[in-house]
Amino acid sequence: MADLVYTAITSLDGSVADADGRFDWAAPDEEVHAFVNDLERGAGTYLYGRRMWETMRFWEQDSREIDSSPISRDYAGIWRAADKVVFSSTLDGVTAPRTRLVPRFEPDEVRRWKLAATAPLSIGGPGLAAAALAAGLVDELRWITVPVVVGGGTRWLPEGIRADLELVDDRRFGSGAAYRRYRILG
Repeated sequence: MADLVYTAITSLDGSVADADGRFDWAAPDEEVHAFVNDLERGAGTYLYGRRMWETMRFWEQDSREIDSSPISRDYAGIWRAADKVVFSSTLDGVTAPRTRLVPRFEPDEVRRWKLAATAPLSIGGPGLAAAALAAGLVDELRWITVPVVVGGGTRWLPEGIRADLELVDDRRFGSGAAYRRYRILG
């Protein structure tokens, strides 16, 4: 059975976007971006809600921004090589290769995917991750904090969820960002 992993880059106070919906302050520098590439390299399938899909599909297209950086080109290759599942009842379709649209999140279906998968599944976006956490599907949390406090916004973890965790890895970066990897126990 493959793990379902939730990775987020957040402010120190736990937001993935500030109160205005901005997340430009979370853009990783080259050191952090290369580290994220290595984290994501093994993912076989990405699970996204509509909003996260709309953000991440940037990596599907060729662009000067991607082409100008070896680290960005590497990430684009990693992302393009993985399967993607987009959960949305409002999208009419998705046109990116290796991507399929599913109208709603069904925990039992995701459990079956985990059982059948040979590589980890990565879940992106706090709304979808909240549903997966509530269903007991998430096996691991990967948390990168950047040295900024935004004072509110979209939280990376939902309220009302309790989980015992085991710290299995941590790292500091030159920018002041920090990484922590937790296994969810039981």
